[in-house]
Amino acid sequence: MDRGTVGSAQSGRLLVEVRQEGSSAVVTPAGELDHHTADLLREPLEECLAKGKSRLVVDCTRLEFCDSTGLNVLLGARLKAEAAGGGVHLAGMLPVVARVFEITGADAVFTVHATLEEALAGESGD
Repeated sequence: MDRGTVGSAQSGRLLVEVRQEGSSAVVTPAGELDHHTADLLREPLEECLAKGKSRLVVDCTRLEFCDSTGLNVLLGARLKAEAAGGGVHLAGMLPVVARVFEITGADAVFTVHATLEEALAGESGD
């Protein structure tokens, strides 16, 4: 993975891209987020936080599946981002992924946006 601002990591079932968009780090997982692929998302999220990027926007438009392990990765990132004065914003969740968040109640602890554009438009406050 590229250690610069823009990077990507890939496994057979998950590709994660990272880019800078204003004051936000936009992390885009594409594919299936589960026990086998969770580290591919955890590592770039933690890397963004380590670089001082505490406002993370996860673009979920290409995320096809998320299990409890993936949910825990996002919850962990949320705690670290909030401790640093930021937050994790989820954008564009497909219904199958949104359902996991609804069932677990996790949708109540994240800032969820219908689109990436909406998430980025709210940059001034977390």
